[in-house]
Amino acid sequence: MPQPSKPVRRPAFALGRRISTLEFLGIAGLVFAGLAIVWTLATEGGWVRPLFLPSPRQVLARLAELWASGQLFTDMGVSIYRITFGFAVSTLVALPVGILIGSYRRWEAAIEPFVDFIRYMPVVAFVPLTILWTGTGDMQKLLIIFIGTFFQQVLLIMDNVKSVPRDFINLGRTLQMPQWRILQRIVLPSAWPSIWDSLRISLGWAWTWLVVAELVAATSGLGYRITTAQRFFQTDLIFGYLLILGLLGLATDQAMKWTGRKLFRYLDVR
Repeated sequence: MPQPSKPVRRPAFALGRRISTLEFLGIAGLVFAGLAIVWTLATEGGWVRPLFLPSPRQVLARLAELWASGQLFTDMGVSIYRITFGFAVSTLVALPVGILIGSYRRWEAAIEPFVDFIRYMPVVAFVPLTILWTGTGDMQKLLIIFIGTFFQQVLLIMDNVKSVPRDFINLGRTLQMPQWRILQRIVLPSAWPSIWDSLRISLGWAWTWLVVAELVAATSGLGYRITTAQRFFQTDLIFGYLLILGLLGLATDQAMKWTGRKLFRYLDVR
């Protein structure tokens, strides 16, 4: 009588192994909890002076105080408005340009070298120029976000479009589809998942350049408040606002990740 075969046990870290959402959240939560424990032990145990690393208790108390006064909510609102508007404008301009130069070699020859030329210029070097051009208002922050994000987005989108298999395009030509139809029905649907991932990555850069602009020249926002706290050695406030920036960045990243799963269900991405 044949013996029943034993179920094959896959290793916990097998390549490509999928895990449930609950397991994913559990692992992520354990990592954050572990870091919080180490931070608490290092500060409450007196291993690090509060001036250099305040305790989680001090940071949370300061954030609660700022929230109660309304200052934290105001600073968050200003920064969220700037990042939303600046990133949206950059994306709306970068999408058609990236698709254009990724689809047509002549347009690539005309635009891509110039984009590369600007891309290698440090964005921080544009800060004094943008202040000179637009002052220290919101327009200056939006311009910094645009300069720091747009040129990167264009090249990423270009590569996403160019990575569409040539056989897909040849199939459209075999079916005698016009050029615009091939672009609309074959190239773009194939490239959209990769383009979405590129936008998600570039959103992180947009947050970075927003904070840089607010650190250098601003009268409101999370970055401005960090600069003000630095002058008075308020490290608990600095750490608190850094945590807020990290949470906002994580929230927007996960929101885009979740949206991508809903938009491109056929990829079965997890």
